[in-house]
Amino acid sequence: MIDTELYEAKVLYPFQESTVNQILKELDDNGRDFNLLFQLPTGGGKTVIFSEIARRYIEEKKEKVLILTHRIELSVQTSKQLSAIRVNNKVINSEVKSIPEQDDYQCFIAMVETLNNRLNDDVNFIKGVGLVIVDEAHYNSFRKIFQFYGNANILGVTATPLSSNKALPLNDNYNKLLVGESISSLIEGGYLADADSYTYDVNLHGLKIGSNGDFTVSSSDVVYGNYFMQEKLLFAYEEVAVGNKTLIFNSGIDTSIRVEETFKKRGYNIRHLDSTYSDKDRKEILRWFKESPDAILSSVGILTTGFDEPTVETIILNRATRSLTLYHQMIGRGSRRLPNKARFKVIDLGNNVRRFGIWQDYLNWQDAFKFPDRFLEARLSEAEDLEFEVGFEFTKGTAEVLNVKELYEFNIKEVYYDCIDNGLKGKDAVDKSMENHFEVIREASEDYYHGLELLDMVRDHIEHRLKLYTKCITKSTPNYLKYLMETYNRQLRQKLRAVLDDE
Repeated sequence: MIDTELYEAKVLYPFQESTVNQILKELDDNGRDFNLLFQLPTGGGKTVIFSEIARRYIEEKKEKVLILTHRIELSVQTSKQLSAIRVNNKVINSEVKSIPEQDDYQCFIAMVETLNNRLNDDVNFIKGVGLVIVDEAHYNSFRKIFQFYGNANILGVTATPLSSNKALPLNDNYNKLLVGESISSLIEGGYLADADSYTYDVNLHGLKIGSNGDFTVSSSDVVYGNYFMQEKLLFAYEEVAVGNKTLIFNSGIDTSIRVEETFKKRGYNIRHLDSTYSDKDRKEILRWFKESPDAILSSVGILTTGFDEPTVETIILNRATRSLTLYHQMIGRGSRRLPNKARFKVIDLGNNVRRFGIWQDYLNWQDAFKFPDRFLEARLSEAEDLEFEVGFEFTKGTAEVLNVKELYEFNIKEVYYDCIDNGLKGKDAVDKSMENHFEVIREASEDYYHGLELLDMVRDHIEHRLKLYTKCITKSTPNYLKYLMETYNRQLRQKLRAVLDDE
């Protein structure tokens, strides 16, 4: 248990108190076979809210609560809050192999991978759980734990109720979404700082989309690591944020190191931080950042969640993203309100504001929860022209087993227009595309089942290619794309079976 003398319990704001009551009522009214997802913007106090929910649930139901996180920092932060409100709790980290004194604790906070390993060894590793709370519930790694707690309620908490994997929507696991206060209402209520956005047009030609649907790190490093982009970043900082405590988000480590070098040459107080740093070095850098009024911290990925430094005055998005969740996470790092901080600045160097709208904009999260594909397509519609320019990058290792060069050389847009020019049907381009995938897979396959494994490796590439095809035709709907993909994959499997079963 964490020493409460070092951590003062946070008192709930009126809207947080109302939220706690509303969530507990939802759980009471709907019984055991019910999972609830709760949305609240970054900075709205999710940890305070679900810690209080855990306390009252334990008190009223006399059952234990399990809280799942994906970062050790979030586990420690939650444990401190629980201890401060007098909830006996235990953090399950990699060092905890068993819990002989299990009845001494009312609440457990666990890293998802660690707990999954323990539960696979012993399904009764943590017993008597009535409520499972999932922090940052948009991450899909938590799903593997749900099977062990089929008789418990699950409460997911997130700022952006969009799954990190579009193939696994959150409405598969949650029965209902409860939407909390909006960003604009939290700003009006004085709970969050308001943002002033500064956008700079950048040429994103050369970015490639990876299997996760976002721009790849390697292509981002090429685009953002060049001299002209470094100069544009420096110009934007000097025009808007000189002297501000500034947090810069980059896509890749190489870019971030270049940023540090560029700013140091101009005499600015800057340091670089990424996930390869030791805990000791990371703590030292974050302490420096906290204590230095004019500090600039150039980071990669590591500070999007589980990091809270209210004194940040400027956020710089020195990267492009197609993830609305990541967009909100990055900007949210600057939104904490202080007595002398009612506003903060956002410098966008990735056309992200054009892609998603300003951070304070209203978003229909119910629509996102019920129809995630439609919601995301609407958000990214302004980037349609860009997507034609953006290539696809295969996951690491694919080139070792497949002839990806042959796949890259097939341009479905060009093939489509060739078909039209030669009096063929546009749909013939899809057949030619399928033949291209078929030949590459057959060439590398040992047998039919190996061919199916290779087909799985190119499934995201198939979707990317078919999306480009649907943009060529005049009438296309999400349902048509779905139909195309299902038909394409089924026929490709049939072609592979017909050939490989005989070999």
